Amino acid sequence: MWTSFFVFNASLPPQSGATLAMVNPLAGADHQIAGWFHAHLSQAFVNLLRVFSEPGSAQLIGVVLFLAVIFFVWKRAWTALVTMIVAVPGGMVLNELLKLAVHRHRPFLDGWFVDWSGYSFASGHTIGATLLYGQLLLFLLPLMKSKRRQRLIILSAAMLVMLVGFSRIALGAHYLTDVIAAIFLGVLWLMICALLLKPMRRRVVAPVAIAVEEPRPVTAATVEGRASARPFVADIVAHK
Repeated sequence: MWTSFFVFNASLPPQSGATLAMVNPLAGADHQIAGWFHAHLSQAFVNLLRVFSEPGSAQLIGVVLFLAVIFFVWKRAWTALVTMIVAVPGGMVLNELLKLAVHRHRPFLDGWFVDWSGYSFASGHTIGATLLYGQLLLFLLPLMKSKRRQRLIILSAAMLVMLVGFSRIALGAHYLTDVIAAIFLGVLWLMICALLLKPMRRRVVAPVAIAVEEPRPVTAATVEGRASARPFVADIVAHK
Protein backbone atom coordinates (compact mmCIF):
# COMPACT_ATOMS: atom_id res chain seq x y z
CA MET A 1 0.00 0.00 0.00
CA TRP A 2 2.69 2.49 1.03
CA THR A 3 4.83 1.56 -1.99
CA SER A 4 1.93 2.28 -4.34
CA PHE A 5 1.30 5.57 -2.53
CA PHE A 6 4.92 6.73 -2.89
CA VAL A 7 5.19 5.67 -6.54
CA PHE A 8 1.89 7.29 -7.47
CA ASN A 9 2.79 10.52 -5.75
CA ALA A 10 6.31 10.66 -7.20
CA SER A 11 5.11 10.08 -10.76
CA LEU A 12 2.66 12.96 -10.72
CA PRO A 13 3.34 15.90 -13.05
CA PRO A 14 3.76 19.36 -11.52
CA GLN A 15 0.46 20.46 -10.00
CA SER A 16 -0.88 23.10 -7.68
CA GLY A 17 -0.12 22.86 -3.97
CA ALA A 18 -3.78 22.18 -3.12
CA THR A 19 -4.03 19.28 -5.57
CA LEU A 20 -0.77 17.78 -4.33
CA ALA A 21 -1.92 18.02 -0.72
CA MET A 22 -5.03 16.01 -1.60
CA VAL A 23 -2.87 13.22 -3.06
CA ASN A 24 0.06 13.34 -0.68
CA PRO A 25 -0.26 14.88 2.78
CA LEU A 26 3.54 15.25 2.86
CA ALA A 27 3.70 17.27 -0.38
CA GLY A 28 3.73 20.55 1.53
CA ALA A 29 6.48 19.34 3.84
CA ASP A 30 8.45 18.09 0.81
CA HIS A 31 8.67 21.54 -0.75
CA GLN A 32 8.85 23.58 2.44
CA ILE A 33 11.77 21.56 3.89
CA ALA A 34 13.64 21.53 0.59
CA GLY A 35 13.11 25.25 0.11
CA TRP A 36 14.19 26.15 3.66
CA PHE A 37 17.48 24.25 3.44
CA HIS A 38 18.13 25.57 -0.06
CA ALA A 39 17.81 29.13 1.24
CA HIS A 40 19.90 28.67 4.39
CA LEU A 41 22.81 26.47 3.27
CA SER A 42 26.35 27.73 3.74
CA GLN A 43 29.58 26.34 2.38
CA ALA A 44 30.59 24.94 5.78
CA PHE A 45 27.21 23.24 6.25
CA VAL A 46 27.33 21.81 2.73
CA ASN A 47 30.77 20.33 3.44
CA LEU A 48 29.46 18.76 6.66
CA LEU A 49 26.39 17.37 4.91
CA ARG A 50 28.55 15.79 2.23
CA VAL A 51 30.49 14.00 4.97
CA PHE A 52 27.20 12.71 6.40
CA SER A 53 26.17 11.62 2.92
CA GLU A 54 29.36 9.66 2.22
CA PRO A 55 28.34 6.38 4.02
CA GLY A 56 25.61 6.01 1.41
CA SER A 57 27.78 6.78 -1.61
CA ALA A 58 28.28 4.17 -4.29
CA GLN A 59 32.06 4.37 -3.85
CA LEU A 60 32.06 3.58 -0.13
CA ILE A 61 29.39 0.90 -0.50
CA GLY A 62 31.48 -0.68 -3.24
CA VAL A 63 34.57 -0.76 -1.00
CA VAL A 64 32.66 -2.32 1.91
CA LEU A 65 31.09 -4.89 -0.42
CA PHE A 66 34.49 -5.78 -1.87
CA LEU A 67 35.95 -6.35 1.60
CA ALA A 68 32.89 -8.36 2.64
CA VAL A 69 33.16 -10.58 -0.44
CA ILE A 70 36.84 -11.27 0.27
CA PHE A 71 36.05 -12.10 3.90
CA PHE A 72 33.18 -14.44 3.05
CA VAL A 73 35.22 -16.24 0.37
CA TRP A 74 38.10 -16.64 2.83
CA LYS A 75 35.73 -18.07 5.43
CA ARG A 76 33.90 -20.12 2.77
CA ALA A 77 30.64 -18.57 4.00
CA TRP A 78 28.83 -19.04 0.69
CA THR A 79 25.34 -18.43 2.05
CA ALA A 80 26.38 -15.11 3.59
CA LEU A 81 28.12 -14.17 0.33
CA VAL A 82 25.01 -14.84 -1.77
CA THR A 83 22.83 -13.01 0.75
CA MET A 84 25.05 -9.93 0.67
CA ILE A 85 25.18 -9.81 -3.14
CA VAL A 86 21.44 -10.30 -3.59
CA ALA A 87 20.44 -7.92 -0.80
CA VAL A 88 22.72 -4.93 -1.43
CA PRO A 89 23.62 -4.66 -5.13
CA GLY A 90 20.36 -6.34 -6.10
CA GLY A 91 18.30 -3.84 -4.12
CA MET A 92 20.25 -0.89 -5.49
CA VAL A 93 19.71 -2.06 -9.08
CA LEU A 94 15.97 -2.36 -8.43
CA ASN A 95 15.99 1.19 -7.04
CA GLU A 96 17.64 2.49 -10.20
CA LEU A 97 14.94 0.79 -12.27
CA LEU A 98 12.34 2.40 -10.02
CA LYS A 99 13.90 5.81 -10.61
CA LEU A 100 13.65 5.36 -14.36
CA ALA A 101 10.05 4.22 -14.08
CA VAL A 102 8.91 7.04 -11.78
CA HIS A 103 10.96 9.77 -13.48
CA ARG A 104 10.72 12.27 -10.61
CA HIS A 105 12.99 15.30 -10.87
CA ARG A 106 15.14 16.45 -7.97
CA PRO A 107 14.05 19.39 -5.81
CA PHE A 108 16.72 21.75 -7.18
CA LEU A 109 18.80 21.50 -10.33
CA ASP A 110 20.48 24.92 -10.19
CA GLY A 111 22.67 26.36 -7.46
CA TRP A 112 26.24 26.89 -6.36
CA PHE A 113 26.34 23.54 -4.54
CA VAL A 114 24.02 21.48 -6.78
CA ASP A 115 25.69 18.93 -9.02
CA TRP A 116 23.16 16.11 -9.07
CA SER A 117 22.39 13.80 -11.94
CA GLY A 118 19.63 11.24 -12.38
CA TYR A 119 16.23 11.21 -10.77
CA SER A 120 14.96 11.77 -7.26
CA PHE A 121 12.64 8.90 -6.28
CA ALA A 122 13.75 6.99 -4.31
CA SER A 123 16.97 8.19 -2.68
CA GLY A 124 19.84 6.02 -3.88
CA HIS A 125 22.19 7.01 -1.05
CA THR A 126 19.54 6.29 1.57
CA ILE A 127 18.47 2.93 0.19
CA GLY A 128 22.12 1.94 -0.27
CA ALA A 129 22.87 2.75 3.36
CA THR A 130 19.70 0.95 4.51
CA LEU A 131 20.59 -2.18 2.55
CA LEU A 132 24.28 -2.31 3.42
CA TYR A 133 24.20 -1.47 7.11
CA GLY A 134 20.91 -3.29 7.60
CA GLN A 135 22.35 -6.49 6.14
CA LEU A 136 25.54 -6.15 8.16
CA LEU A 137 23.34 -5.68 11.22
CA LEU A 138 21.53 -8.94 10.45
CA PHE A 139 24.90 -10.69 10.24
CA LEU A 140 26.19 -9.24 13.51
CA LEU A 141 23.12 -9.52 15.73
CA PRO A 142 23.30 -13.32 16.22
CA LEU A 143 26.95 -12.97 17.25
CA MET A 144 26.17 -10.51 20.03
CA LYS A 145 25.48 -12.26 23.32
CA SER A 146 24.81 -9.07 25.26
CA LYS A 147 21.47 -7.30 24.85
CA ARG A 148 23.26 -4.02 25.47
CA ARG A 149 25.58 -4.59 22.51
CA GLN A 150 22.65 -5.60 20.33
CA ARG A 151 20.82 -2.38 21.16
CA LEU A 152 24.01 -0.40 20.53
CA ILE A 153 24.62 -1.73 17.03
CA ILE A 154 20.92 -1.39 16.14
CA LEU A 155 21.00 2.25 17.25
CA SER A 156 24.29 2.85 15.40
CA ALA A 157 22.95 1.43 12.13
CA ALA A 158 19.71 3.40 12.43
CA MET A 159 21.55 6.65 13.18
CA LEU A 160 23.87 6.13 10.21
CA VAL A 161 20.93 5.65 7.84
CA MET A 162 19.14 8.67 9.31
CA LEU A 163 22.21 10.87 8.88
CA VAL A 164 22.53 9.85 5.25
CA GLY A 165 18.85 10.53 4.62
CA PHE A 166 18.96 13.89 6.38
CA SER A 167 22.01 14.97 4.41
CA ARG A 168 20.32 14.17 1.10
CA ILE A 169 17.25 16.22 2.05
CA ALA A 170 19.30 19.15 3.35
CA LEU A 171 21.51 19.20 0.26
CA GLY A 172 18.46 19.43 -1.98
CA ALA A 173 19.18 16.12 -3.69
CA HIS A 174 15.91 14.52 -2.55
CA TYR A 175 12.53 15.30 -1.07
CA LEU A 176 11.47 14.02 2.33
CA THR A 177 9.24 11.39 0.71
CA ASP A 178 12.19 10.17 -1.38
CA VAL A 179 14.10 9.37 1.79
CA ILE A 180 11.13 7.84 3.62
CA ALA A 181 10.37 5.65 0.61
CA ALA A 182 14.03 4.58 0.33
CA ILE A 183 14.15 3.44 3.97
CA PHE A 184 10.82 1.64 3.63
CA LEU A 185 11.77 -0.09 0.38
CA GLY A 186 15.21 -1.01 1.72
CA VAL A 187 13.80 -2.66 4.84
CA LEU A 188 11.15 -4.39 2.73
CA TRP A 189 13.78 -5.76 0.33
CA LEU A 190 15.90 -7.06 3.23
CA MET A 191 12.85 -8.88 4.60
CA ILE A 192 12.11 -10.40 1.19
CA CYS A 193 15.73 -11.55 0.82
CA ALA A 194 15.68 -13.08 4.30
CA LEU A 195 12.54 -15.05 3.47
CA LEU A 196 13.69 -16.16 0.01
CA LEU A 197 17.16 -17.24 1.17
CA LYS A 198 15.96 -18.98 4.34
CA PRO A 199 15.70 -22.45 2.66
CA MET A 200 19.24 -22.01 1.35
CA ARG A 201 20.56 -21.44 4.87
CA ARG A 202 18.78 -24.56 6.07
CA ARG A 203 20.38 -26.70 3.35
CA VAL A 204 23.85 -25.42 4.15
CA VAL A 205 23.66 -26.19 7.87
CA ALA A 206 24.32 -29.93 8.04
CA PRO A 207 23.24 -31.91 11.10
CA VAL A 208 26.10 -32.53 13.49
CA ALA A 209 26.49 -36.23 14.21
CA ILE A 210 27.82 -37.03 17.68
CA ALA A 211 29.57 -40.35 17.66
CA VAL A 212 29.07 -42.27 20.90
CA GLU A 213 31.04 -45.44 21.36
CA GLU A 214 28.71 -48.14 22.57
CA PRO A 215 29.95 -50.68 25.09
CA ARG A 216 30.97 -53.94 23.50
CA PRO A 217 28.57 -56.76 24.32
CA VAL A 218 29.91 -59.52 26.49
CA THR A 219 29.94 -62.66 24.38
CA ALA A 220 30.38 -66.28 25.31
CA ALA A 221 33.87 -66.27 23.82
CA THR A 222 34.85 -63.38 26.05
CA VAL A 223 33.55 -65.15 29.16
CA GLU A 224 35.35 -68.33 28.15
CA GLY A 225 38.58 -66.41 27.61
CA ARG A 226 38.37 -64.81 31.04
CA ALA A 227 37.68 -68.22 32.64
CA SER A 228 40.63 -69.85 30.90
CA ALA A 229 42.91 -67.01 31.94
CA ARG A 230 42.21 -67.54 35.65
CA PRO A 231 44.17 -70.87 36.00
CA PHE A 232 47.05 -69.29 34.13
CA VAL A 233 47.17 -66.39 36.58
CA ALA A 234 46.92 -68.85 39.52
CA ASP A 235 49.92 -70.86 38.21
CA ILE A 236 52.02 -67.69 37.97
CA VAL A 237 51.16 -66.73 41.56
CA ALA A 238 51.92 -70.27 42.84
CA HIS A 239 55.23 -70.32 40.99
CA LYS A 240 56.23 -67.09 42.63
